Amino acid sequence: MADELMLEIVTPEKMAFSGNVEDVTIPGTEGEFGVLRGHEAFLTSVDIGQLVFTKNNKKTHYAVNTGYAEVTANKVTVLIETAERSDYIDKNRARRAKENAEARLEKIAKDSDEFEKARAALMRAIVRLNVAEK
Repeated sequence: MADELMLEIVTPEKMAFSGNVEDVTIPGTEGEFGVLRGHEAFLTSVDIGQLVFTKNNKKTHYAVNTGYAEVTANKVTVLIETAERSDYIDKNRARRAKENAEARLEKIAKDSDEFEKARAALMRAIVRLNVAEK
């Protein structure tokens, strides 16, 4: 289709997705942004959050970790640490990860180096739980 955009979601382990989509919304570190075919080219960083794309009028949701996104007029390449499609997320495992991260945060001083790691783990678990519900 002429209005479609090539999307590639790449992690260190695999190509999580590759195909033509109608649009994509990505959680950038400066805020969420959407891309359609013909978008101005840019490079940006990706934050922990939900990546959503539309293909054949159907939305697909991924829980993603940090990385980078390169946008050109007809292609978006997302290079990220992890990407999990909503229907592949183990909700029980995500709930346990959230509980563990909350417990760790209660025991760590806010000025500790470990605090930021535990906070990021909590954010990832919350995103995974939210995306799993999609």
